Amino acid sequence: MISLKTIKRAVILVIGSTVLAIGVALLVLPGPAFIVIPAGLAILAVEFAWARRWLRQMREMLQRTGESKPPNVQATEPEHRRARILAGYGQ
Repeated sequence: MISLKTIKRAVILVIGSTVLAIGVALLVLPGPAFIVIPAGLAILAVEFAWARRWLRQMREMLQRTGESKPPNVQATEPEHRRARILAGYGQ
């Protein structure tokens, strides 16, 4: 007989893998892939250590990326530059 733990693990595997696969598909399709992929990994991380490691690595990578932004990002964006030029404030 199959134990309840095995059934729970299989259900988490199916649901988490499905959400993760949808997130990967959203990398090339229009949609919020960078929200769906971590959600799939979080579901899988409930039962699987490899998913916890991947999720932790993604968090660390996002934190490093957030720290490397230039201090004045808005001044370099084309929309803001265009608005300033039209308003007569130059570049």
